[in-house]
Amino acid sequence: MFDSLQALPPDPILALTPAYRADPNPDKIDLGAGVYKDENGNTPVMRAVKKAEQTLLAEQDSKAYVGAGGAAGFNEAIASLAFGETLKQSLGERRVSLQTPGGCGGLRLAAEFVAQANPDATVWVSDPTWPNHRPLLGAAGLEIAAYPYYDFDSHSVRFDAMFESLSAAAAGDVVLLHGCCHNPCGADLGREQWREMRDLALDKGFNVLIDMAYQGLGDGLKEDVYGVRLLAESLPELLLVSSCSKNFGLYRERTGALSVICRTGPVAKAAMSRLAATARANWSMPPDHGAAIVQTIMEDDGLRADWELELAEVRDRINGLRAAFVRELATAGVERDFGFIEREKGMFSFLGVTTEQAESLVRDYSIYLVKSGRINIAGINRANIGYLVRSLAELLGS
Repeated sequence: MFDSLQALPPDPILALTPAYRADPNPDKIDLGAGVYKDENGNTPVMRAVKKAEQTLLAEQDSKAYVGAGGAAGFNEAIASLAFGETLKQSLGERRVSLQTPGGCGGLRLAAEFVAQANPDATVWVSDPTWPNHRPLLGAAGLEIAAYPYYDFDSHSVRFDAMFESLSAAAAGDVVLLHGCCHNPCGADLGREQWREMRDLALDKGFNVLIDMAYQGLGDGLKEDVYGVRLLAESLPELLLVSSCSKNFGLYRERTGALSVICRTGPVAKAAMSRLAATARANWSMPPDHGAAIVQTIMEDDGLRADWELELAEVRDRINGLRAAFVRELATAGVERDFGFIEREKGMFSFLGVTTEQAESLVRDYSIYLVKSGRINIAGINRANIGYLVRSLAELLGS
């Protein structure tokens, strides 16, 4: 039976890591991997996470299943982080949250849930978007459509075109929005644009699914969820996927959540039964270790303060790298204006190079990036920024 299967091409992002590791060039730079890296090129375990693990090691007395919905304390902590205590309380029984294996698990569960509620729904994703959005959502059998989002010439959001495109969305369709730190472009919606999207959703009757993978890495924990909270308090229904991979550094622990806001409490109760049953049929029980870490941190004032401090350090470093990169390019005499990189948010930006130039950077300079030109800003450090800038100056001309 299996002899008929043909091998699929490797994931273009994941394939960069083994190629980078095998490269003997001592000046090689990895700007492709989608994880945070510190000044030494490591993806560290956060201080509060280490302390929380010590607490769990000393106090946890069982490894029994927590349940298909995950840990209630974790779910409430994540909901509080996203919505804030006041809004969470006002939503009351209209809001339910369920632990998932990372943000990917949350997205797939959201897609399965939408397919059950409205199998004819189209899911609208931004162009460009994170490459895994389409397979994750499409695997549930939903139709996928794209709306224009990023202007590669002006390096800004094409909001007028986005608004016009989504005006064609039907009632019951789902529009996927990046909560902050858009991956791959780093260009986020402004507050007025969020308000216009809210009004459009109310007018057209489409639902919104927010992918919140980077809360705290843009402008701040509260600032980054402006759009989330605006829509949560305004729309009758909302889907929110939260990930703890980046802001807690829990990549391999697969820690995430799906929150669903419904029109009424009874509808939310029915939704929760559906979500739990769908989760049971997919992964049965979510992994607990990462969720237990997050819950321990969020319920301890000292650990939470230390976590917020280190998260601010990460955010400030990324923003500082953006500014330094732009400054060094200008100092090197590169005529092209890279100021947009400093204005964008989060770990990712497009470098603004062609596919051929991106391939040349990998082949001729051992600078690893996605063919689209997306780079991980956190892959830059004091040791490699000089070589990176010199290589770009040579490639682009100065």
